[in-house]
Amino acid sequence: MSVLLDANTRVLVQGIGKIGRLHTDTALAYGTNMVGAVHPSKAGTVEHFEGETDHSGVQGRADSYSTELPIFRNVREAAEATDANASVIYVPPPFAADAIMEAASAGIELIICITEGIPVADMVIAKRYLADKDVRLVGPNCPGVITPKQCKIGIMPGYIHQPGKIGVVSRSGTLTYEAVFQLTTNGLGQTTAIGIGGDPVNGTNFVDCLQMFNEDPATEGVIMIGEIGGTAEEEAADWVKANMTKPVAGFIAGKTAPPGKRMGHAGAIISGGKGTAADKISALEDASIVVAPTPSDMGTAMLEALAR
Repeated sequence: MSVLLDANTRVLVQGIGKIGRLHTDTALAYGTNMVGAVHPSKAGTVEHFEGETDHSGVQGRADSYSTELPIFRNVREAAEATDANASVIYVPPPFAADAIMEAASAGIELIICITEGIPVADMVIAKRYLADKDVRLVGPNCPGVITPKQCKIGIMPGYIHQPGKIGVVSRSGTLTYEAVFQLTTNGLGQTTAIGIGGDPVNGTNFVDCLQMFNEDPATEGVIMIGEIGGTAEEEAADWVKANMTKPVAGFIAGKTAPPGKRMGHAGAIISGGKGTAADKISALEDASIVVAPTPSDMGTAMLEALAR
């Protein structure tokens, strides 16, 4: 089993420019069921993709693929024509929040926004708009979501992922890849890996993902990767302490970051005496989460958590 997406997920791409095309190509090579694209100036045309199949992805396919994706003027037209239930957004920052709201308005169930640099004020409006909609937003400023051998939506390298029993949720893209690689190397694999992004205003948080993994029969443990800034990790630790029935390992990035200086992500800033790595690590340990001291220890920490 998996959470959020599987082999039946039908994916639209919003923004089929240079970046969108590149990652649509890798998704098709992996075996993701891409069904169409949205680009107003290219509406009515098709985008042709062909190449060698990524054999780390969905199995039982030929060595090469050749696909033509129809391009639509807007998401509603695309959803009606393709029966898509997920969308991935590569739209430039000034227009990305509008793209999120457009997908929600069209009834897309899962919206994954990869775009980095969306103005916070725009995301506040978008999140308010989504509040009464039956949709799930992952991101923005995230690497995406992958269920190994079934569906890859985003910019993550497919070959490091293997089906298994550990759920992964992370604010950091690169640390997601590191945790996944370690889980693959030590034979645990992954059910689903979710990059929730590091922006201060996002759609899906740690608690959302922990709850999904806790309810997924195939997930036997979870790695949660946080970083300095905000209180999301502390809130997740409180939820784990009160509700989680499966072992959790964690890592907090940014131990040496100076207060008041943004480190990488827009949300990774210590301010007002809150959001320090020490406070977050303390909260995780208080919830009986095994905390990895360094990024290279995340897989070992998961093994330790499973053995408890």
